[in-house]
Amino acid sequence: MNKRFLDQITEFIFPEQEPEKADIIFIPGSGFPQLAEHGAELYHQGFAPRILPSGRYSKLLGHFAGVQEKQEIYTGSYETEWEFLKEVLLQCRVPQSAILKEDQATYTYENAIFSRQVTDGLQLDIQKAILCCKPYHARRSLLYYQLLYPDTQFLVCPVKDSQITRENWYQSRQGTELVLGEAERIGIQFHEILRQMRVEEGWEADSTQR
Repeated sequence: MNKRFLDQITEFIFPEQEPEKADIIFIPGSGFPQLAEHGAELYHQGFAPRILPSGRYSKLLGHFAGVQEKQEIYTGSYETEWEFLKEVLLQCRVPQSAILKEDQATYTYENAIFSRQVTDGLQLDIQKAILCCKPYHARRSLLYYQLLYPDTQFLVCPVKDSQITRENWYQSRQGTELVLGEAERIGIQFHEILRQMRVEEGWEADSTQR
């Protein structure tokens, strides 16, 4: 397969930066404990004073799907993704005072929307933020959070402990389906977002008049 073709997809789907001092660490909702474990590691390294996990459960399922990995460690019963991620953070010695709460989001766009409501409600000035997510979920997460925080500099710091990475995604059927599925969802979901923005901001009317 054409390596240049694969590289272009990889660079789009898998943005990644080195962590820097930031105002907050965002964690989109998930049942994967690695997200909160990595967020806790970044917190203890002094990269941010607050962590905001976000998530109720999957809109498609209507309930928390459960712990996806390391079930032998995280054995509790959790109603929401936020409750689970908070428990992981606490077990990783992150103080409860540093953990903010968002437990209403049911998909990634809502993770960003409701996280913005939380930080606005606390009157937090988020100039720089770390986004801690799964590697193959990085671009879609970044697009959504950047949309809701247009004046914030984001540093995408995906977890290292992931079976599907930027180096191997095209080598398995599961990796290919996950990554190309992300590309499809970005197109479909952002088409709808842009359609709504055209209507709300009057772009449709402007283009008709030209």
